[in-house]
Amino acid sequence: MAVNVETLEKLERRITLSLPAGDIESEVQNRLRHLARTVRADGFRPGKVPMSVVAQRYGYSVQYEVVNDKVGRAFADAASQAQLRVAGAPRIAQKEEAPEGQMVFDATFEVYPEVSIGDFSGVEVERISAEVTEAAIDRTVEILRRQRRSFGLRGAGDEAAEGDRVTIDFEGKIDGEPFAGGKAADFQFLVGEGQMLEQFDKAVRGMKVGQSKTFALQFPEDYHGQDVAGKEADFLVTMKKIEAQHLPVVDDAFAKSLGIKEATVAGLRADVKKNLEREVKYRVLARNKGAVMDALLKASELELPKALVAAEAERMVEAARADLKQRGVKDADTVPIPADAFQAQAERRVRLGLVVGELVRRHNLQARPEQLQAHIEELSQSYEKPAEVMRWYLGDRERMAGVEAVVVENNVTEHVLGQVKVVDKAMPFDELMVGV
Repeated sequence: MAVNVETLEKLERRITLSLPAGDIESEVQNRLRHLARTVRADGFRPGKVPMSVVAQRYGYSVQYEVVNDKVGRAFADAASQAQLRVAGAPRIAQKEEAPEGQMVFDATFEVYPEVSIGDFSGVEVERISAEVTEAAIDRTVEILRRQRRSFGLRGAGDEAAEGDRVTIDFEGKIDGEPFAGGKAADFQFLVGEGQMLEQFDKAVRGMKVGQSKTFALQFPEDYHGQDVAGKEADFLVTMKKIEAQHLPVVDDAFAKSLGIKEATVAGLRADVKKNLEREVKYRVLARNKGAVMDALLKASELELPKALVAAEAERMVEAARADLKQRGVKDADTVPIPADAFQAQAERRVRLGLVVGELVRRHNLQARPEQLQAHIEELSQSYEKPAEVMRWYLGDRERMAGVEAVVVENNVTEHVLGQVKVVDKAMPFDELMVGV
């Protein structure tokens, strides 16, 4: 029998499902009889509970399950027969009026949209490139030195200078009154490394152990402590200890201490360059992929299924809760996070997912096994034991699904770049490393 599909609005459709009441009742009785074999009730031996008691206790929940199962199967069959691509779960409502011996339900749902992708030939997409410079390698080696620096007490009478680690007591007051977070004892920080507000940092320079000093400090308007933002405080600081930093010499011994296979300065620089080039590659790819995805969105037209957007927004809410929980936020599971806050992001993700999926289908851009293998091998090279990392990926379907998604996006990026007008731009290393 042909399925009657009613078009409501845009992507919304409705199918009416009619089920024999007798089939539902028969299935309910079968399940209750099966349940009666194991159910326990006071005053009866196991398996000897009367059906009337079982039906009274479990009848409603069993009928609910049976109806859900029957309606679900009937809807799936009807959608398949009508060759519909259903987006999200249907909303099921039972109709009060129905022919005798029948139960009738309306299934309201959305279908996937037709995706219209325009001509890319006239679209300009900026493709960036970047190189690892000797200066970038120098800076990275310097960071490695600073990570392994040591500190030693300065001599009596020495003044605190840039790079020193100082230990101080301080107390701040606003209009003569203490404020939250404005007092500390044995507080350590590194002078000149941006750990304190600039006025505070400058005031400490030149102080000697045992010396106290008062100074005024203007909190910025955008200071994270809202109670003091934009206000002026008076601080009393007492210097208790000054330690000078000692940086290790960059030599073969230093390279060996870092676990470099070729324990020489040249080997260290080569290893740093290799790691930086890997990071540059990922960042360049992410930038170029973003530019391609923006171009795809501009060249595409489609209606968005509300159900998919709502589901994506809800996933983003759950991800936000998981992030809060990982950061140790109390009651992260119950913190109010409105899904509306993610509406725009959810719409973009769903739109991109549909457009990318259409391109993949049209042009056979699925991830090939050799691409997946190559991507995992590349990911594993940045770890100490690459073989274990590869097994970690290959042994989990969810992790492999994530790898597959990345490879597919890479395939789409390459395909689109082959269709558009590419504008190549060399980006300075420092600019690229600011962020993706």
